[in-house]
Amino acid sequence: MTDISQKRYDALVIGSGATGSIAVKELTERGLDVLLLEAGRDISDADFEPLPPTPPAAMSISLGGRVRASLKGQYVQARRAMYQAQKDKFLVNDLEHPYATEGGDFLWIRGQVLGGRLHSYGRVLLRASDHEFKAASHDGHGVDWPISYADVEPYYDRIEQFLGIYGNADGVENLPDGRYRGPSLLTEAEEQFKKTVEGRWADRRVVGWRYAAPNLHRVPLGIVAARQTGRLTTRTDAIVSRVTIDRATGRADGAVFIDRHTKREERVYADAVMVCASPIESIRLLLNSATDGHPDGLANSSGLLGRYFMDQTPSLLFGDDPDHPGFEVVDPAPADPYYPPVGGVYVPRFENVDGVTNPGFARGWAVQGTIGRLPVPDGHPGVVGLMGFGEMLPYYDNRVSLHSRRKDRWGIPIPRIRLSITDNERALMRAQVTGLREMAEAAGTKVSFVGSALGLDSKKVWPNADPISRAIFILGFKKSMAMGAAIHECGGARMGSDPATSVLDEHNRAWDVPNLYVTDASSYVSNGAVGPTLTIMALTARAAEHLAESQARSGA
Repeated sequence: MTDISQKRYDALVIGSGATGSIAVKELTERGLDVLLLEAGRDISDADFEPLPPTPPAAMSISLGGRVRASLKGQYVQARRAMYQAQKDKFLVNDLEHPYATEGGDFLWIRGQVLGGRLHSYGRVLLRASDHEFKAASHDGHGVDWPISYADVEPYYDRIEQFLGIYGNADGVENLPDGRYRGPSLLTEAEEQFKKTVEGRWADRRVVGWRYAAPNLHRVPLGIVAARQTGRLTTRTDAIVSRVTIDRATGRADGAVFIDRHTKREERVYADAVMVCASPIESIRLLLNSATDGHPDGLANSSGLLGRYFMDQTPSLLFGDDPDHPGFEVVDPAPADPYYPPVGGVYVPRFENVDGVTNPGFARGWAVQGTIGRLPVPDGHPGVVGLMGFGEMLPYYDNRVSLHSRRKDRWGIPIPRIRLSITDNERALMRAQVTGLREMAEAAGTKVSFVGSALGLDSKKVWPNADPISRAIFILGFKKSMAMGAAIHECGGARMGSDPATSVLDEHNRAWDVPNLYVTDASSYVSNGAVGPTLTIMALTARAAEHLAESQARSGA
């Protein structure tokens, strides 16, 4: 086994999820020797043994599975809205990974295994547009990104073709089309929903999901590709506590990590560092990497590290479709023996897109859901599940910081998360709840419940549930739909054109440390209403190209 402390690598990548896996692929394919550090455990084929077949059951509250997960220590992870017991093993034990909040509850769903949340996300991969990158120019809220869609487009192409994305050429200006392996199909019930919504609301489009093919390698495809080059070294169970700086040059020269099992501290060396740990963990790491030259945290001369933290405003509807009993499987992607087929409907943001169409709030919201796809008993109404994602504005006071007293079991200060909403976000969520109900009921759905982080719009929920389960659901709903439930957290190490007002430059490189890159969603300036996963993968490919070219020019 290679002693990683005895070698100096061309690049160190911290985190193995959506961005880390792309980083190691792009860097190794450009000839760099790369060390990948992952805080969590490795995965094996045993993690993906096919589940025993069970008869279809009516959609329920999933109370039993949530209770079992909570008793095992996942009392936060069990609160996630789209609960599936088979994904519990890929998410953290909350007893071992505490965090603190202020200014309101925050639901932090996180994975810590090789591949991170790639094992638990919905595989939906959407492009952002200049309606996101240049939103401030349209409405004056916040600031623009230092890049445009044209800067990211070729990297979107690259990632989509590599992963194998299913989708359609829908021609929606604020949801750019991509490079697709095959079509995204709708169920009969979804086709009816599309016809109803587009016929009643002229400003709304209903399109199929754009989603990744299943990964039967299980190890993220970027890591698979990097291993094929022979230039990747991977170390799991390595909890990075700080990025290190060469005092003579001011450049990053590696990191210190703690073995998850032995708690022994180890040191590794590299010519460049890419932080891909996910927004909260990346911010936490950089803050904990303070030195004499960086007393307020690494790359924090602007004082903005951790500031402008965001997530999308969540809303959720479930119901039955009596006009379409049963369920359909229409996923054209290869079958996965562990995960069920995916696909569904997506309604891109439709308010305040090219002008002010709803002055009640800034920006707008989008819808992602499925109709008639979840297995149910023969003759049972089809299941309708719709989730709204609204754009929260960036606020200086919303931040991730280090707790002054509490540490985790490895001696690292835990993160303290502040994410307070304003009247703008409250108005947005009220519109989401009203809009979800209107669209669903217009399409014939018998609504079981609809609500947001503000709570349920009615206590008449789950009509077929027993009174105890219904009461527990009502009491716990706001906890499950707290801010963070969208699992699209972003910001805290924003990009910009000025080192005085941002942490990173347009290539995701830290202004203060010229060989340090941060490519997860902490780099976000504003968050839009589309999920961040495809965008951060594309930004990572772009940053890796810049890093490799910079090293080639310097002869490093």
